[in-house]
Amino acid sequence: MARLTPRAAADRLGIGYSTLKQWIYQGRVRTTQTAGGHHRIADVEIERLLARRSPTSQPRVPEASVPGVIVALSSRNRLRGFIEEVRIDGLLGQVRLRIGNQLLTAVITRDAIEELKLRRGDDALAIIKSTEVMIGREAAPAAKATPRRSRR
Repeated sequence: MARLTPRAAADRLGIGYSTLKQWIYQGRVRTTQTAGGHHRIADVEIERLLARRSPTSQPRVPEASVPGVIVALSSRNRLRGFIEEVRIDGLLGQVRLRIGNQLLTAVITRDAIEELKLRRGDDALAIIKSTEVMIGREAAPAAKATPRRSRR
C-alpha cells in the first residue's frame, strides 16, 4: 500500500495543499506519521475521499487556451487512477492504470503513449466507451447441505 505526501495527495484529489492540510488537522483525513512527524496518506484513504465527492462536484477544468487539453467530454464512464506501468513493444504499448485496489490494462499505440507523455506514477483518466457491457457474479461459498423436510 503506497503512502503519499500531502502535496502529492492534494494533486491526486484535485484540491489545494492547504485545504488538505486543514482536513488533516480537523481529523477528516486519516494519516500516519513518519518518525519525523510528517503526515503520509494511504491510497485507500484517497480513494475514500474521491468516492465521497458528490456527482455534481467536478475537478478543476484546465483552461481552454492551452492547446491539446480536453475541456469537456460527453462520456460518463470515466475512471481516475494513476499509471502503475507503461510497456512499449513495437507499434503498441500497454498501460496499467491503478484505480483503487483494481488494475485496468489498456493497449494503445506507441504514438499515443508518446503524445500523452504517459509515465509511471502520473495521474490518468480511463474513458470507457463500449456498446456492450457484461455483468458477472461470483459464486457464493458452498454451505453444508442440510436435509430438506418434506411438507405434508
